[in-house]
Amino acid sequence: MPHRVANFFRASTSSLEIQVSNLAKKTATSTGLGRDSANRNGRVRSSEHVFTYASSIEDDTDDSHALRAPRLKMDESRSSSFSSDSPRENGHHHRISFPSMHFGRSSKESHTSALAALDWKLESPPVVLFGDAEHSTGALVSGQLFLDLKEDGIEIESFDATLSIHVTQKKPFAHHCQECANQSTELKKWNLLPQPLVLTKGKHSFPFSVLLEGHLPATMDGPLGSIAYEFKAEVIPKTNGITQSTVRLEKILDVKRSLPASELPHHSVRVFPPTNIKASAHYPHVIHPIGSYTLSLKLDGIAKINAKVGTIEYWKLKKLTWRLEETAKTVAPACGRHSPRVGEGAEQQKKGVVRTETRIIGEKTLFSGWKSNYSSATDSTVEFELEYNLAKNTKSVCDTKSRDGTEVTHQLMVEMVVSQEWAPVNKPALVTHTGVGRILRMHFATVLTERAGIGISWDNEAPPIYQDVPPSPPAYSQETFLDSEMSIAELIEPLDGVAGDRLSHTPTEQGRTSF
Repeated sequence: MPHRVANFFRASTSSLEIQVSNLAKKTATSTGLGRDSANRNGRVRSSEHVFTYASSIEDDTDDSHALRAPRLKMDESRSSSFSSDSPRENGHHHRISFPSMHFGRSSKESHTSALAALDWKLESPPVVLFGDAEHSTGALVSGQLFLDLKEDGIEIESFDATLSIHVTQKKPFAHHCQECANQSTELKKWNLLPQPLVLTKGKHSFPFSVLLEGHLPATMDGPLGSIAYEFKAEVIPKTNGITQSTVRLEKILDVKRSLPASELPHHSVRVFPPTNIKASAHYPHVIHPIGSYTLSLKLDGIAKINAKVGTIEYWKLKKLTWRLEETAKTVAPACGRHSPRVGEGAEQQKKGVVRTETRIIGEKTLFSGWKSNYSSATDSTVEFELEYNLAKNTKSVCDTKSRDGTEVTHQLMVEMVVSQEWAPVNKPALVTHTGVGRILRMHFATVLTERAGIGISWDNEAPPIYQDVPPSPPAYSQETFLDSEMSIAELIEPLDGVAGDRLSHTPTEQGRTSF
């Protein structure tokens, strides 16, 4: 009897091994890619599964092997579907799905509902803060929220909307701390439905408006942090006395700032001692992210006569490099958990840690393109005009300064390499290099801002205010009103009757009636 049980186990094990190997061969044949590797992997996997199954049979003395055989086939099918040898049709990769694992819902799943839908429409022009933070009057934002109900008789328990400014620190006070990295401040909250209300099927509109103050920062996304204006609306519907899932709407409001530009270019003069070189530059003080700009530079004092030895010394320009530099500074505050306790420098650290970073958003090197005049020692000059702009595909940040310590500034750096040469006064063509060189570096403060376009500030669009208008129109007595009414009636000529017949039946010279 024992030998019959052993033979039964061997037969079932061998037949199961044959079934698994056949299944692996069919899968490898259907793929058509990596047939040899698929067969080899299938044999290895089947042998591994058979070995595990055989060891479990030897350890257990009950009849649980009858229930484990189907599970082996299911595990083999799962391993083949999750293996790296899955088919790729038309160059597309098949996505692996895990039904039992949930990594979070998408924005569409969390924001949509079978009962209602939310949408919005901005009616105000693009949000632009005109002027600097000290003198700007802000910007108006107005629009409508649309609540589209799919069924009739839905009770809306609450309908709220908020506008907040979200600051994200990319180098926070404490790493891997969400509270240190994210700070949110609510600017405005609308309670669109103060009490529950039953609405009919269809689209319902709810207006909203807000005045953004002029000191608020513009939207930005820099290397140290980002600032975003988030608009959120939430609707809680109720059907048959049961509260349903919340319907949400989340939007990002783009806020820009436009600084005024001067009509005349900025003029700057630089002197480089111990030499006599003087640089005079004309450049625009305000630039924009799109477009190219011109800097005019003139070098004087580049020639000098040495009367003792009878020679003339020149400074010749060999190389010129310009760079647009962006300097960002933020203050990373500490949350309640990471705020320092009592100690030295605790008060300063409670405010936050200052982060500073400088990056180049445009540069170019020139070796020619300027005009040189060395005709005489007194009139020797070098003149040139260089065009500069922001590099392509550069995520620049406009100049900004906010109350939380965030500040972004720009400057244009011009670097020139000059070398000294000398020649006899009588023979200026015999030039000799002295081997002496200098680097002349200049920095010009530049403001990077958005274009204002055709828009103007909201306070300039307001209608005029008349100060001399009385509080109410003049009062008229009843007699005056009756007299005025009679005089008006007398002035009206009758349009029918005798006068009308006389005008309509006047014979003409040909005997016809004119109308």
